[in-house]
Amino acid sequence: MTWSAETLPKPHQDRTDFDVRMAVTLEEAPWLGWILVKALVRFAFMVANNLVAIPSYLCYIIVLLPLRLLDSKRYWYLEGMMYKWLLGMVASWGWYAGYTVMEWGEDIKTISEDEAVMLVNHQATGDVCTLMMCLQDKGLVVAQMMWLMDHIFKYTNFGIVSLVHGDFFIRQGKSHRDQQLLLLKKHLENNYRSRDRKWIVLFPEGGFLRKRRETSQSFAKKNNLPFLTHVTLPRVGATKIILRALVARQENGSPAGGDAKELDNKSKGLQWIIDTTIAYPKAEPIDIQTWILGYRKPAVIHVHYRIFPVKDVPLETDDLSDWLYQRFIEKEDLLSHFYETGAFPPPKGHKEAVSREMTLSNMWIFLIQSFAFLSGYMWYNIFQYFYHCLF
Repeated sequence: MTWSAETLPKPHQDRTDFDVRMAVTLEEAPWLGWILVKALVRFAFMVANNLVAIPSYLCYIIVLLPLRLLDSKRYWYLEGMMYKWLLGMVASWGWYAGYTVMEWGEDIKTISEDEAVMLVNHQATGDVCTLMMCLQDKGLVVAQMMWLMDHIFKYTNFGIVSLVHGDFFIRQGKSHRDQQLLLLKKHLENNYRSRDRKWIVLFPEGGFLRKRRETSQSFAKKNNLPFLTHVTLPRVGATKIILRALVARQENGSPAGGDAKELDNKSKGLQWIIDTTIAYPKAEPIDIQTWILGYRKPAVIHVHYRIFPVKDVPLETDDLSDWLYQRFIEKEDLLSHFYETGAFPPPKGHKEAVSREMTLSNMWIFLIQSFAFLSGYMWYNIFQYFYHCLF
């Protein structure tokens, strides 16, 4: 190989580039060190938080079991409040890392006492944490909510809490699909109204965007459907089961469908579908590791709501599929507009889109964290006392 004057290495230039890289690295070293220390401290607090909060929740649930026989509604109300506090603790981890929520579209507080299903686009594990945060100020929604989530969450530290609360873990894949839908139907019949649940959170795409995008685009091409990049085409199965099980249809003056026979005179059944779209700055989703460790710079997560009366939603499979596809095509347009402008578009008939900053009360966070740690201390002493009595 021969070297020309242009290709010969330039020692002086190489040394300069090396010095610049070293200078940048040295300047960043304190910042990187601080990020590492902060992440370790946050991780230690998260572990301590879980070690006191989750066992305390389970202990309270066991002690309250007699109440379940005497007054089931009150029992599930108390369980739901403790569940909300646990989710509030998870929300606080992101809050104090600087991850906040800006809400757009319709105000879902106005329907917080009605029954509703949230249809949410799914980009990363941080979507769940985001919803845990932005729903905290919506009355009793979190306490009376049922989540449909991937079965892998059953094996996390929070899995036992979700099992007690009555959330549903769904296994993905064609081989499991029919069986899982039957299990979902049975789960709704046995747990939804008996535990006084009112909201359901569903991710109809059936997986994270990065994992399903290619498959979804291939399916769209084969079936002459729109080519989507910011969302994937939804799966209709779970949505159909939920609507058929929980919508109270009036026929000859009597409610019908699903477990409608269990509806009391005050219940109107499922009334609303909330089309929920989550957008991250620069289309870079936040995962749960980032939420816990806080090593990413503070960011504002944007959540857009659109409310549909359930009476306007078709229940037949083909019509429901078309309706769902249309919602996710609209999500694609919403996200495209957001990534181009940094804001969601205004509703039809309005010139400007109005956003609302969602905030968590620092005092409320302090109180629920204090309750968790004091409860942990109390239960530790109770178990220690009985241990010494027995041994």
